[in-house]
Amino acid sequence: MTAFRLSFSLLASAARLFLVYALCIVALLLCATAVAATPAQEPIAIRALEDGSKRTGQDAIWHDPSGRAGLQTAREALARGAFQPLPGAGSTGLKKGSYWSHFALRNTAAGAVTLHLEYVDHQLMRLQAYARPVGPTGGYDKVAEQAMGDPFSARPVFHNRFVVPVTLGAGETVELLVRFDSEEAGFVFPSMRIWTPERLSQAHTGETAVLAFLFGGIALISLFSLIVGLTTGESSFFAYFVYGLSKVVAWGTIMGFAHQYVLRDAFHWYYMSAAGAVSILCGVVFDRLFLQTRKYTPKLDYILLLMIVNACVLLASALLQIKALALMTITLALLMYPASTIIALVRWRQGSSEAAVFAVGWTLLLLGLFYQALRDLGYVEHNLVNYYLPPLSSFIEMVTIMAAMGMKLRRVRLQGLESERQYRRHLEESKVKLEGLVRARTEELEKAKQQAEQEARTDPLTGICNRRSFLAEASLSIKRAQRKGEPVSLLMFDIDHFKSINDNHGHGVGDEALRQFSHTIRKAVRETDVFGRLGGEEFALLITESRPESLHIAERLRNSICAIRLDAGGETVQFTSSIGIAYRDAEITVEQLLRRADQALYSAKKRGRNIVVEYSADVSTKSAPSQPSFQIEMVDGADQEPA
Repeated sequence: MTAFRLSFSLLASAARLFLVYALCIVALLLCATAVAATPAQEPIAIRALEDGSKRTGQDAIWHDPSGRAGLQTAREALARGAFQPLPGAGSTGLKKGSYWSHFALRNTAAGAVTLHLEYVDHQLMRLQAYARPVGPTGGYDKVAEQAMGDPFSARPVFHNRFVVPVTLGAGETVELLVRFDSEEAGFVFPSMRIWTPERLSQAHTGETAVLAFLFGGIALISLFSLIVGLTTGESSFFAYFVYGLSKVVAWGTIMGFAHQYVLRDAFHWYYMSAAGAVSILCGVVFDRLFLQTRKYTPKLDYILLLMIVNACVLLASALLQIKALALMTITLALLMYPASTIIALVRWRQGSSEAAVFAVGWTLLLLGLFYQALRDLGYVEHNLVNYYLPPLSSFIEMVTIMAAMGMKLRRVRLQGLESERQYRRHLEESKVKLEGLVRARTEELEKAKQQAEQEARTDPLTGICNRRSFLAEASLSIKRAQRKGEPVSLLMFDIDHFKSINDNHGHGVGDEALRQFSHTIRKAVRETDVFGRLGGEEFALLITESRPESLHIAERLRNSICAIRLDAGGETVQFTSSIGIAYRDAEITVEQLLRRADQALYSAKKRGRNIVVEYSADVSTKSAPSQPSFQIEMVDGADQEPA
């Protein structure tokens, strides 16, 4: 009984401490500066010290449902008046594709001003920004391109949200086109806060401190739950400990801090869904233990079991990167959340007073999530307070439920030795569940590691080997060929005039050209051949074939490339490729072979492109290694004009 009295005393002291803690956080958030949207028809006047109180307006927004429109398409849409005010309170709602925003900034300060344009939310897949000075001529220049999956070190500003740096000269007015991309489907808030770098840094430090305060509070509650659980042997305290830690991980990941401080080089949207799924799963498991639904409300317990299954499906869809299924299951999880409040009220009617306090805490969490849903759907304006309302409501829920657990602890103390034996049995069950969760998490981490290794070896656009993995595999293939005495040939490809494809038809068509090129080569060679993208429009293919057969293969591939046809908005695009060939002679490394093939490729481009050229070192020119001799292999169409 002494241990129970000590735990109850500690719990009462902690409840008072965390109540003061919560009040401090609410005060900090209410003191935050309200953000006012500025209309986009007129240039936004900029002064020397912008503090984020101004935002780029939402009166000139264009929705691209395909998500494939480039800068030129957006400019055409702007010219024909397709940019319109965004309906609602600032959110696009759950839509596919990308949104473009057009606005102008005018520097009213006496000197040049550097600005940081901060995207107002955290869940955005990609952001691109283009700018041009207002004047009679001049095109847009890309000033920023940031993606959630890019390494955090690539971001120009150290911030958990996307930030675009822009510099305006004295009296200068600059037009900007900003693309907000949610990729498949998502909520977009096409607006950006306007800061000077110093003010943004100060605000970011303050926000990080508030979040650290919140997360630290939840971690303290979790640690206290662990201590009480070790003292009393009550399994629900251990579940509460895991639930609290899962909340810290989930909110830290969802709001971008995990990418900023932990997973800096490899981050993906499914990390957020996976962290949320684990948090939901831990929360429902805790609900079942705390409310004892299996014993007292067995029929309603099936609802919590369904929520557990749904959380597992959400976790699986996140790990498998099935975004549509992840969105559907997370929506279903939120719709089923009120079930815990209903079950808690039923348990209160059965005589459990702590269940009523639990219902209050869970309802506070539901209100925070509901308000977030209204914001995401565009019914409530996005601001700093409701941006941080969900994690704040999670913190208040933790504090409230901790009070409910204190009431339960008091009741447990009065039950005596019989209840103590029951708690020990629950503790053993909890241990088994926790071990299962640890094993499952270990398997998930191993799968994530394997997937990351696969992504590190593969070119993300074409799906073939990247430069690093090509060099490694080609080196091994050369060594095997040397042991077996087999010939080795290396073909280097360069898409002719590839820059003109991008310039004339857009980068989307250029990317499709690279994919079709890779697909054409890959389906025409053997699995044992090593094919990779060296960079840009340059590719390399290592084959174990003799010189005549290598020439035949190169000519066949050149003809296949000429047959590629791309649809570019009703216009057919075709292209050709120049090919350089080098052969292994005696001991040679893959780097040396690449240099020879590259020299042959250079000669092919000088001779008019769309031809195959062999490298050959003339004995009479060994004294002048800077001028290697080449043997030009003329093929059908070699005398034609280059494509």
